[in-house]
Amino acid sequence: MSLHIFANFVTPFGTAANNRAENEGNITTLQKLLWQGETHSTVSAEAIRFALRRRLSAADGKGTNRRWDENERNNVWQDWTFKAWKSEKDDTFIDDDLLGFMTAEAAKEEGTAGSAKVRRAVLEVTRAVSLTPWSGDVTFNAASPGATPSAQKKGQNPVPYGTEVHATRYQYGIALTPERLRDKSRAAIAIKTLCELGTVAGNHGRFLFDFSPDSVVFRITDDPSPRLLYCFQTHDDGKSVDAPILLQRVHDGDIDANELVLGGTFTRTKTAQELKKLGAYVGVNGQGGVKAAAAEAVRRINEKLGL
Repeated sequence: MSLHIFANFVTPFGTAANNRAENEGNITTLQKLLWQGETHSTVSAEAIRFALRRRLSAADGKGTNRRWDENERNNVWQDWTFKAWKSEKDDTFIDDDLLGFMTAEAAKEEGTAGSAKVRRAVLEVTRAVSLTPWSGDVTFNAASPGATPSAQKKGQNPVPYGTEVHATRYQYGIALTPERLRDKSRAAIAIKTLCELGTVAGNHGRFLFDFSPDSVVFRITDDPSPRLLYCFQTHDDGKSVDAPILLQRVHDGDIDANELVLGGTFTRTKTAQELKKLGAYVGVNGQGGVKAAAAEAVRRINEKLGL
């Protein structure tokens, strides 16, 4: 049976802005969706993957195949033809292995078919959704005369603009099947790196929102279904987090508590302590943080993979 790794993360409480949907006049809007009947802000999986790729570049000595050039505002490739994937023995890049790729070429002659090289992402990432509804907060500001080239065109008058803001936490999940990787040791690298994410999303004026997990639940199992995505809730407007749905699924027999590794502030809740009694890992010697949970998850993954 295949080994499957699932996780659900929740960030610390922070202020999100510039995160970024379409502009509406001079308002920079947040991406939003309807979640259980209310408006929540959201961060795309692509933004999380972009931030993860930057961390992976530092985590692997070979670097990543795709790298963002801040000066040129464009992606730079080491191998845009993905030729290493033609042979099982060739050394591939960590981002191609974990996050997949696709390149398509049009037909060279009329009436013939084009071609495409596609690898589906092994590390799958959900969209991050705010833990609390968006209440409609907007800040109104004014750029000083000449602050930017566009402001310069307005003459000596300040240029008004607004920004939608959301003070909240975000939660998102991942799924990973190491046997699908060219190099199985990269599963552990992915888990460690996800626990070290910093700024995610934003445009040129990135807001600082800490995307390193405040709390995390790992599930290392032979069950191909996650059963824990979006399990975190808050009952005090985001001050704290809980996961009663997770406990209920353990009681119902859908999740074996022994498969769970818990970390972060969530471990101090009654729910986490009950899960611990049922067999979940909640640190040793008082070390119940995210880093300790990631280390235990990595240990279990490598042990089960024989690494």
